Amino acid sequence: MILLDTNLLGRLTDAADPSHVIARDAIHRLLAKGDCPIIVPQNLYEFWAVATRPEGPPPAGRNGLGMTPRQAAQWIRFFRRRFTLLHDRPELIDAWQILVEARSVTGIKSHDARLVAAMQTYGIDRILTFNEPDFRNLPATVVAPAAV
Repeated sequence: MILLDTNLLGRLTDAADPSHVIARDAIHRLLAKGDCPIIVPQNLYEFWAVATRPEGPPPAGRNGLGMTPRQAAQWIRFFRRRFTLLHDRPELIDAWQILVEARSVTGIKSHDARLVAAMQTYGIDRILTFNEPDFRNLPATVVAPAAV
């Protein structure tokens, strides 16, 4: 099993993104090897937030994908059909708090720590992401999509 980071999901939906083909091919290679790509509820919340924000860099855009709620919902349905969705376990909040306190995680990195805590509750140790530095101080094996 390998958790898919939300940045990978965003690139899967945007054929104009230079990393789209890399993301798509990584998923195909994982599936061909019999690996099980996993998502958690947080991926879906984060995807919705990015997908429905205006496109483009600030100030005109907000680094989003510019989707309508209907388009974002269609993608979420696709992700739920295509990947295994593991629901949050009751021990997630405790695992997250232990992790952020032990690693002195601050700010936006607390979202990445929550993904890792969700992984820990299921015994998953790998995450597929384009943002390796985001997980540098966290107990997860980072896999770059090009390396799959």
